[in-house]
Amino acid sequence: MIDVPPGAARPSSSLRALALATHPGPAVAVTTVATLLALAAGTSGGRAVLVGLAVLAGQASIGWSNDWLDADRDRAVARADKPVVQGAVSPDLLRLLALVAAAAAVVLSLLVGLVPGLLLLLLVASGWAYNAGLKRTIWSGAGYVVGFGALPAGVVSAAPGGAGAPWWLVTAGAALGGAAHLANVAPDLEDDLATGVRGLPHRLGARLSAVVGATLLAAATLVLVLGPAGRPTSTGWAALGLAVPAAVVAGLAGRPAFRRWAFPAVMLLTVLDVVLLLAGGSGLV
Repeated sequence: MIDVPPGAARPSSSLRALALATHPGPAVAVTTVATLLALAAGTSGGRAVLVGLAVLAGQASIGWSNDWLDADRDRAVARADKPVVQGAVSPDLLRLLALVAAAAAVVLSLLVGLVPGLLLLLLVASGWAYNAGLKRTIWSGAGYVVGFGALPAGVVSAAPGGAGAPWWLVTAGAALGGAAHLANVAPDLEDDLATGVRGLPHRLGARLSAVVGATLLAAATLVLVLGPAGRPTSTGWAALGLAVPAAVVAGLAGRPAFRRWAFPAVMLLTVLDVVLLLAGGSGLV
């Protein structure tokens, strides 16, 4: 048996800390949606896996770079949920892993193809730009809007024939990205302000950010239902019927009395939009 010195991190706990530093929830969600969209657009299984690996490497690099660049800020506000604040992982290691993952994302993305690869890498570049300082400006949402608009464009262009993604798929992705930015920042508004971060959500405030985020999610639903050629399906109309009341509740997230219901409403809207996004991809085949 190997003795572990007191205070030293065990290998299993260190690996867990590194996994947590990737921000696994968003990373896995984005990777899963990209892989499923690739399959829905008619991409072969092996190629869809390559797309997923490229996106996953990019998402890992964004998560690790975030915790590396924000290490001092997170320590200043005692973010106990951050592995670097817990001392479970060092900023230097996160920097190394972020750079390695970014390099892997470049290689894997370009293996998919030049055009789809560059579009997939636009999401990675947008995430790094956000972490490096864009988050402190009024243009903080630009990285999310551009990156998530480019993601479906890259995934669809990786399908056989390399066709460009239709405007409504890119628009919906961009709207979902903008909503994700507002939702992602909402829990950390006070900590961010305490450390000098004043992005768009901080300038709008919690209530207006909730309204704008809900509007963007509802807009994504509307575009995904009405954008494709032909009449909307019954499923599309049903999605719109659910989206309207959900958007109203989500828009009230900034009011204490509605916060309990706002998060489920946001999740419902997000799931609806993801399902419609995948359905849109399958309609391109």
